[in-house]
Amino acid sequence: MPKSPQSHLDPRQPLVVDTTKLPRQPGATRALIRLIPAPEDLGLELISVLPGSDVELDLVLTSVSEGVYVSGRVRGSLSGECGRCLNEISQSFDVPIAELFAYAASTTEETTDEDEVGRMQGDLIDLEPAVRDAVVLTLPTTPLCRPDCPGLCPECGVHLDDLPADHSHEDVDSRWAALRNLTTELPEAASPQERHFKE
Repeated sequence: MPKSPQSHLDPRQPLVVDTTKLPRQPGATRALIRLIPAPEDLGLELISVLPGSDVELDLVLTSVSEGVYVSGRVRGSLSGECGRCLNEISQSFDVPIAELFAYAASTTEETTDEDEVGRMQGDLIDLEPAVRDAVVLTLPTTPLCRPDCPGLCPECGVHLDDLPADHSHEDVDSRWAALRNLTTELPEAASPQERHFKE
């Protein structure tokens, strides 16, 4: 949910919308199509929108009795790395957005907590929290380069796609490692005894 707006919104900021030209009559609408630079930290640890990259807003602002309802789509590109094989990921996103921004002193503002709905500051709306939620909440915590990515070999770290189907590593229980070493040393250690028995 969007948080309360900053104390002073700057209408020149790319994610601040001035609704002055939207009549405060329920049902009135205004299209908003805008190409903006992505804000910082728009994403998760393994996948995110590169700061400054293009983000397209394709929105409709609708006047309702309690404020302005913002709906539409947010589009852009994601960059990151696969959570299994660490290969680079580059893909597009297209997510829906639907948020109510309440007028100052409206019933909605008085009857809801600050983080339940957005708040307008005069005629200004800060879209950044809503855009951030729309994008980040759809991202996977473990992104994959493809659904069937096999990942890396846990022993040698090579991508399993680059290894033969019968690739394996000898799995020796550490409790038996000392005995394995002993058997490799036995021929030399036992040779004097063998010579003694032969004599």
